[in-house]
Amino acid sequence: MINIKNGDLTRLAIHRVGSSVESENLVLAQETINLSDPALKGILQKYFLSGFKEPTYYNLSHESDIKLNEVFHFCTEIFTDPEKLFLSSLELARHLHATSDHPNIKTGDVCIAYIENLEVNGAYTEAIGIFKIENKNNFLKIASDFSVNYDEGINIEKLDKGCLIFNTEAEKGYFVAIEDHTNRGSDAVYWKNKFLKAIPRQDDYFHTSNYMQLCKSFCTEVLDKKEQVEKVDQIDFLNRSADFFAKKETFVATDFESEVIAAPHIIDQFRGYKEDFREKQDLPIYDEFSINADAVKGGKKVYKSILKLDKNFHIYIHGNRNLIEKGFDGEKGMHYYKVYFKEEKS
Repeated sequence: MINIKNGDLTRLAIHRVGSSVESENLVLAQETINLSDPALKGILQKYFLSGFKEPTYYNLSHESDIKLNEVFHFCTEIFTDPEKLFLSSLELARHLHATSDHPNIKTGDVCIAYIENLEVNGAYTEAIGIFKIENKNNFLKIASDFSVNYDEGINIEKLDKGCLIFNTEAEKGYFVAIEDHTNRGSDAVYWKNKFLKAIPRQDDYFHTSNYMQLCKSFCTEVLDKKEQVEKVDQIDFLNRSADFFAKKETFVATDFESEVIAAPHIIDQFRGYKEDFREKQDLPIYDEFSINADAVKGGKKVYKSILKLDKNFHIYIHGNRNLIEKGFDGEKGMHYYKVYFKEEKS
């Protein structure tokens, strides 16, 4: 979907933003950062871009007119004339401060960057990166005489918050990649929902991710809690679901039902659960779409294939369900699994 390894940072402004609720100050810089030092530029590029390993894709939005979205407006100004980055960065910082209206929001440095030579869906374009640095770490410095001192700085291996707004799909609210590694609670909504006003981009990645999440939820809520299906069969359902997505290019709901679920009464429950899931999550669940390989890779990570037995054993189940049997030993008063295999591998 995106390729950022050749990105070139050409302009950068940094301001300090606190929580407006706590009356924390907004401190605005007087000029952009000097990027003439290639070593500094390389470190900044690594910090800004390496955090986007598995981003979620969005579009900026507004309830009436996308041009009234503040981030969209000021990014459009920058895309039209990159020389306006500093002046527009002042307004973006003010907007971030105004939307930082939760007491748990940390004061941090907001960086507004202009990055060229990024690839989106096979085409090269530029992007505006907005990054907020909220956490700093202590680090040690050992001098040549072996004296030890310490200082406070930024861990460049971990991006706190960031988004890349690519100069493409402007009519839809731009193509946006978002990462947020710091907040997961109610105070986190300010970054995506209030500051950016971002909504999920309804593409193949979006539809594939949604359906894989639907399958995971169905396994938990119906197969496990309601039907009390054996754990090994739950794992088998998730494995077959993942295998279906991995091998197909196009998803067709009826094919999925017949090849993965098979049992008519479970298919009926799955269809009913899908409608409830669609309504409760307020997500469009399509019955036919092109399968996105990146979404499949990400979705498989939450499909657990481990059968945990007391504190003694973990069985990883990746293949044929028929090669594992469950039984009960009356003399020992314990359950057991019998596993068939042809050879033992090191």
